[in-house]
Amino acid sequence: MENGDIKRTLTVGDVAARSGIAVSTVHFYEAKGLIEGWRTEGNQRRYHRAVLRRIAIIRIAQRAGISLSIIRDALADLPHDHVPNARDWRRFTDAWKDMLQERIVSLMQLQDQIASCIGCGCLSLEECPLRNPGDELGKQGAGPRRLISKP
Repeated sequence: MENGDIKRTLTVGDVAARSGIAVSTVHFYEAKGLIEGWRTEGNQRRYHRAVLRRIAIIRIAQRAGISLSIIRDALADLPHDHVPNARDWRRFTDAWKDMLQERIVSLMQLQDQIASCIGCGCLSLEECPLRNPGDELGKQGAGPRRLISKP
């Protein structure tokens, strides 16, 4: 890398400060294959400026409850030196829409049904449509099935 190019790169501290995450999170994201950096001849980590947009996408997706493995898969075809744009974002969100809609429906069901669970004290959970739909646990025997250790 030429001297002028090094000025357009970011150190791990720069990335952390500009993206609002801890240095350890930068390292974690890199270890998980979400972002990519390289080492200089002086053994210092450097990142392309595009990493800031990638981290923004990662954080937004995480906030929506999308797992890091799904985020990594979405970013896999995107070069690390490419600043994700609106078209890239649409591609990600189109892929995530159905999953997010399922989660929304599930949370709405939980919201509607949770009042009947609070304070029930039930250990068999026979009647609970949230934790034991169709009394699947009852088929395993009596007692607090979720609390009993398996041999």
